[in-house]
Amino acid sequence: MAEFLDVALRLTIAVVVGGAIGINRDLLNKPAGVRTIGLVSLAAAMLVMALDNYGTTAGVAGEDAVSRVIQGLMTGVGFLGAGVIIRDETNRVRGLTTAAVVWFAAGIGVVCGVGNWPILAVSVFLVFALLLGGGPIERHVHRIFKRTDLDDKPPTAGTV
Repeated sequence: MAEFLDVALRLTIAVVVGGAIGINRDLLNKPAGVRTIGLVSLAAAMLVMALDNYGTTAGVAGEDAVSRVIQGLMTGVGFLGAGVIIRDETNRVRGLTTAAVVWFAAGIGVVCGVGNWPILAVSVFLVFALLLGGGPIERHVHRIFKRTDLDDKPPTAGTV
């Protein structure tokens, strides 16, 4: 029963934390929201846990196998996140933060899957600080340097 509760706790935390981060994206009308980010986090946790349990019970090289799963997850989810990156009609790149959040959600799942709660706590605090405070900080810095276009072009002479 204790093992079942541990599994339920790890998977539930992965979904809750991933979904909470997805709320930020959803509130900003981004293409990946609560369900997408929660599912990425849950899937990563599930796969890491499944292989970790398999490796220890089947007598196979557990650490190597889990390492390969984590590498594959992070690479594959990177491609999934890349699908939300677009160049809009004004030639601005959009979706980079959402892509990073999708990739981060896989990392959350991995951390939940291995049950490393201190890393999860600090990471979640920092990601919310970035997502909630990063935009206002970026706008403030642009105002200081008199940048109003807010795109990737370098400042022109005399604007710094």
